[in-house]
Amino acid sequence: MFESLTPRVAVAVGLLALVPTVIFGVTRSGLGGLIATVNVVLIFAALYVAMSPLEGRQVAAHDTST
Repeated sequence: MFESLTPRVAVAVGLLALVPTVIFGVTRSGLGGLIATVNVVLIFAALYVAMSPLEGRQVAAHDTST
């Protein structure tokens, strides 16, 4: 079921975590909500970059002949 999802789609769905942080910021603590929102964005941006394909980059083979 979830095996067919691409990492980018999974990260995009994970950004739904912004909704509770914004609600927390509006209803409880403005500064706490802002910090929580920034943390969610940073985490999912890092996951997006980490899971993105390495298109156009060539990985050099490990050369053991010295």
